[in-house]
Amino acid sequence: MDELREFQTWYVSQCDGDWEHDSGIQIYTLDNPGWAVDIALAETQLENVVFAEVNDVEPERDWVMCRVRDGEWQGRGGPLMLARILRHFLDWAATVQRPAV
Repeated sequence: MDELREFQTWYVSQCDGDWEHDSGIQIYTLDNPGWAVDIALAETQLENVVFAEVNDVEPERDWVMCRVRDGEWQGRGGPLMLARILRHFLDWAATVQRPAV
């Protein structure tokens, strides 16, 4: 599962002693059933980057919706769509140029 490995790598790259304590990431289940992924964008390189919303609600169990609201990237999807939700986030995050270290 490449998405999980890439997502973990992105998470580690954000951990600076503060972000992971004050903000961070939440992944939880929905009751319809499905997945929710919330990622705080404050103090990340993605904070002010425009995200084109994803609203693919057909078919019923394969739906995915992703957006940025109030400084948070929000992904929602059906019970088999967690990897796809993460892929939408990762593809967006990859568009941001990383500074040379």
